[in-house]
Amino acid sequence: MKNNYSLKTPVLNPKKSTVNFLLNYSKSIAVLTSNEKKFIISKN
Repeated sequence: MKNNYSLKTPVLNPKKSTVNFLLNYSKSIAVLTSNEKKFIISKN
C-alpha cells in the first residue's frame, strides 16, 4: 500500500504539506503561549 501511494503521487507533495502544517502548528502554539504570558502579566 505504501509503495502504491508513492508511485501514484509525487513524494514531495505530502512531505511539503506536512512541513507546512508543522510550521503553522508551531507558529500558532508560539502565538498562543506568548498571548497567554501577556495576559497573565497584564492580569497581575
